[in-house]
Amino acid sequence: MRAVVVNEWGGPEVLAETEIERPEPGLNEILVRVHAAGVNPVDWKTRATGGLITWGETPIVGWDVSGTVEAVGPGVTLYRAGDEVYGMPHFPRQAGGYAEYVVGPARHFARKPAALDHVGAAALPLAALTAWQALVDTAGVSAGQRVLVHAAAGGVGHLAVQIAKARGAYVIGTASAGKHELLRELGADEVIDYRSTDFEDVVTDVDVVLDGLGGEHGQRSLKVLKPGGHLVTLPSPDDVPAVGTQDVHTGWTLVEPDYRGLVEIAALVDGGKLRPVIDTVLPLERAAEAHEIGERGRTTGKIVLTVA
Repeated sequence: MRAVVVNEWGGPEVLAETEIERPEPGLNEILVRVHAAGVNPVDWKTRATGGLITWGETPIVGWDVSGTVEAVGPGVTLYRAGDEVYGMPHFPRQAGGYAEYVVGPARHFARKPAALDHVGAAALPLAALTAWQALVDTAGVSAGQRVLVHAAAGGVGHLAVQIAKARGAYVIGTASAGKHELLRELGADEVIDYRSTDFEDVVTDVDVVLDGLGGEHGQRSLKVLKPGGHLVTLPSPDDVPAVGTQDVHTGWTLVEPDYRGLVEIAALVDGGKLRPVIDTVLPLERAAEAHEIGERGRTTGKIVLTVA
């Protein structure tokens, strides 16, 4: 099968298309013919250094995939050959998403949202599960709460805005002015231009802050939280601020494979409450270019590679 491998850690130029042996499903696993693969910041960050990922003998980046079940291993009852699925297998271990075929545990996938094609579905798993697990499982966002989403037009952010809104929250997002119209279309009740306004000067009494930026944003976000509020940090555990005597909950969350979460996300999509914004679509052989675009930090929504 075709795959884009990492021959050595470094810049986008280290990504190389090659032919490798197709994997076979084992116990409780499925083999998926990949139609599209999502591109996420973790892809280029691990490509650069290897990061904390547990790599296979041949390093292949990529976790988000959408495709068709090619074969099922012993013990699998959820799917049969021909079913359309999407998922984020194995994370934080190697999944090998930049390839024609991926193998993984059956419950690391779910049925693809019917309302999306494979490109749209491939944009969802890692980013949408990150938002879901942070907002719903960790912070317990509920109707009537106030939620602040930093980098609200980014890959995770634009999905977090919609998930929080679907939960009945009042949603505030930070983004550059050119992205405000999109965020309002996605359901944001209030949008702040971080280039001209310090969010802590205009936002108060927030129940949940989702910080996808890190650095000073965590400490500044503490100022807007109400007692008992949640600050969920995404970039690194080093970005979680010290709270002192303040009565708030803080912590770092790392996304993990989640069948139930994928099912809930698909239901939101098919119910018209969640849609991925696609910034760029490129073929698999242009994965290096996709990384170059992503590393500029100017994308709105997601980058996706077409495979099949």
